Amino acid sequence: MMDEAEAVLVRIAGRVQGVGFRFWTRGQAQRLGLSGWVRNEADGSVAALICGPGFAVKAMLERCRIGPPGASVTDVDVRSAPLETIADGFRILK
Repeated sequence: MMDEAEAVLVRIAGRVQGVGFRFWTRGQAQRLGLSGWVRNEADGSVAALICGPGFAVKAMLERCRIGPPGASVTDVDVRSAPLETIADGFRILK
């Protein structure tokens, strides 16, 4: 069912650093009631752990495929994560 809890680890590639992607991601996740984290990766991508109801996770993934103004997303790699990894709140990691 789409309302069951899900956790996914996402890697977003393209022009996603230097355009406010992490702050935008946190705002979108908070609006959707999701928890997890987002961080920049050394290879220029952005990684995120997104946890919450399936319908909200799906909506967040669709938003990540577009990104904030100034971003140019070329790839979104999604992998299931253990539900035990569900975090409290949504934060930006260094």
